[in-house]
Amino acid sequence: MTKELEIEFKNMLTRKEYDQLLEHFGYTEADAKTQVNHYFDTADFALKSSKCALRIRKKHNGFECTLKTPAPKGNYEITDLLNERQAQEFIEGVSHEAPEVCEALQTLNVAPAQLKMIGKLTTHRIEFDFQSGLLVLDHSEYGETMDYELEFEVADAQIGEQQFTDFLQQRQIPLRPADKKIARFMKSAKPKH
Repeated sequence: MTKELEIEFKNMLTRKEYDQLLEHFGYTEADAKTQVNHYFDTADFALKSSKCALRIRKKHNGFECTLKTPAPKGNYEITDLLNERQAQEFIEGVSHEAPEVCEALQTLNVAPAQLKMIGKLTTHRIEFDFQSGLLVLDHSEYGETMDYELEFEVADAQIGEQQFTDFLQQRQIPLRPADKKIARFMKSAKPKH
């Protein structure tokens, strides 16, 4: 289990801007690594109403179960590593073998048994070191939606914000604030009555 503070700056991109940035940095869409995220909430969207989010992400070496909760600057991420069986059973609602995430859910008054998978989002990601952080180009697909996004993950919010703003100005990309992917996905998800 890990608990980390995530500080990132985000901007929505048009398809044209995304393609231009790929070309500028010498990448093609074929260089992207695909991540599949399964999102969970209760039937009444208790996590969403608390500005929290829960996902299981398949990564090259296994699965991560991550709960994001608000922090004064950014978000806290509580993550448990899962094997394939644990991830599949969590997705199916059979068991919830993510001890630190489940403990944190209890503090939000959410019992793991209340969780339902509400959908999945697929991201094609290219990331690399840039200035003081990690620059990320994402192409995401969820439901009927496809979008493009630029992220800049940093350790220092003040320096990172200035570098990100300068980069957008240099590339003549308009400022288009972006919600987190999970928030964009959740906006597209509707509660079931």
